[in-house]
Amino acid sequence: MKAEYDVVALGETMLRLAPPLNQRIEQCSSLDVTVGGSELSVVANLSGIGCKTAWVSKLPANPMGRFVANKAREQGVDTSHIVWSHEESDRLGLYFVEMGVTPRPSRVYYDRKNSAAGKLTFDEINRSHLLAKTKIFHTSGITPALSASCREMTLKSIKMAHSQDCPVSFDLNYRSKLWSMEEAKYCYTEILPYIDILITNRFDAAEFFDLHGSEEELAIQLKERFDLHTIAFTLSENISVNRGLWRAGVWQDDKYITSEPQHVEVLDRFGAGDAFAAGLLSGLINDDPEQGLRIGNAMAILSQTTFGDISWVRKEDIEDYIINKNFRIKR
Repeated sequence: MKAEYDVVALGETMLRLAPPLNQRIEQCSSLDVTVGGSELSVVANLSGIGCKTAWVSKLPANPMGRFVANKAREQGVDTSHIVWSHEESDRLGLYFVEMGVTPRPSRVYYDRKNSAAGKLTFDEINRSHLLAKTKIFHTSGITPALSASCREMTLKSIKMAHSQDCPVSFDLNYRSKLWSMEEAKYCYTEILPYIDILITNRFDAAEFFDLHGSEEELAIQLKERFDLHTIAFTLSENISVNRGLWRAGVWQDDKYITSEPQHVEVLDRFGAGDAFAAGLLSGLINDDPEQGLRIGNAMAILSQTTFGDISWVRKEDIEDYIINKNFRIKR
């Protein structure tokens, strides 16, 4: 069967509300409204560089839900698999961002309890035909953290993709404000045997799975324990709130390739990991992890120079960054 989608992603997306001009929330009189959700960001970024994508989630059938769906469509993401809730009690999750300036760090405040996406069940999204015509299924550790039903739904969806030989990509994406390390560790241990592509960092890999050593050694240990096909590590180091270093590495077929650290002047750090995941998956679709690493690094770095969780990075931006690295004004 010919694949209809390069990547299908499952997960929650919220409204992101941020005071302009690096203001504090309690002082501002207006808020910049965008959308924020790891899995949607991944497929939106992929669509931006020419891949065919779809997003599965649950939204309230109200103006806020339609705002999110419209933004997904604006990026070229297929939204026909969204589950729409007509329950008045279901809402769209919110998160507030205070953008910091050194030495004041950026801060996130969630208001996502009882969201429609948090009530999503496997029966609502049981679309085996969708995964049968998909090259890669992607989700993250945020989705099972939302609720008990989302935990069950995530595991069943991953197992369904696995049973249909649809490669599964999973970004560990631990969020301490959503669940404890003990809960997350138990869930990840259940999920990882069905995962093909794992995206994480060396610190979480060591913490959750009690592993030790270099990134390459960690990758080998993860491979042996969970029979993973591809493992990617990211490292985002904060020099200051608005300056950083970015580096990543990919292990596949007993080979580990890594990049040199790149300096980044940060406008908006949120969504860099999702941009990397998108670039990585774009290479893995073509069975080329080295290409995925190059594109993923470029997208992660460039995404931090644009406002919002979705990167707005296009092919020509990536080519210009990788080939030219020319900072002159383009006229």
